[in-house]
Amino acid sequence: MKIISWNVNGIRAAVKNGFMAWFKKTMPDILCIQEVKAQEDSFPKEFKNIKDYNFYFSAAQKKGYAGTAIWTKQKPLQAIKKIGVTKFDAEGRFLFLEYPKFYLFNTYFPQSQRELARLKFKTEFNQAYLRFIKKFKNKPIILTGDFNVAHRPIDLANPKQNEKNAGFTQEEREFADQLLNQGYIDTFRRLHPKKVAYTWWTYRFNARARNMGWRIDYFFVIQDFIKNVKKAEVHDQIMGSDHCPVSLEIRD
Repeated sequence: MKIISWNVNGIRAAVKNGFMAWFKKTMPDILCIQEVKAQEDSFPKEFKNIKDYNFYFSAAQKKGYAGTAIWTKQKPLQAIKKIGVTKFDAEGRFLFLEYPKFYLFNTYFPQSQRELARLKFKTEFNQAYLRFIKKFKNKPIILTGDFNVAHRPIDLANPKQNEKNAGFTQEEREFADQLLNQGYIDTFRRLHPKKVAYTWWTYRFNARARNMGWRIDYFFVIQDFIKNVKKAEVHDQIMGSDHCPVSLEIRD
């Protein structure tokens, strides 16, 4: 089974940049996207009824903002779009699917923004997320999405210059530590302990061409599930967004 996650930075922009052709060529078992930036009435209709896929969508109340979606070949047992905290649920950042053998949680984490204006909101969001996933104990959990944090110095091009900047603050990095302490494994880093790979590049300064990026998109799995992981990859050759896709292949 192959699962792909991609922050598309606006589904309508992604369509113009060849998203549909890429999707039809790739045809993963599950595709999770973040930062959809669309409402139900503005989401491209042709994407809601792709042959052989079930579609799930969580939109933000604010137009043109956030949002998550999943296409899955196997119909899940249930889909959850909210974690029970109104100010977080209103932003359409969650999609939680239950399958017979595992849970899948697709999340678009908030940015802490310039001057860390939203750092408090993000740290509260992170703790609500941790409380939510603790409720599910009878099956392995796969966590994916844009976490908006580079965990280790190897995960961004200029760690020293960014120690107090959004996405690399101590508070944000400690959340990733908490995930590891609760038994989750960063699948890409486990399989590629020394590999430098990034999943996001600013549109400024010709950053992508220079590969001055950040690895902020992840697949985490619970410790007992790592034996089922065959591959964890970063597809930095795929264009169409300021992020690139990341993938996880598991034995089903």
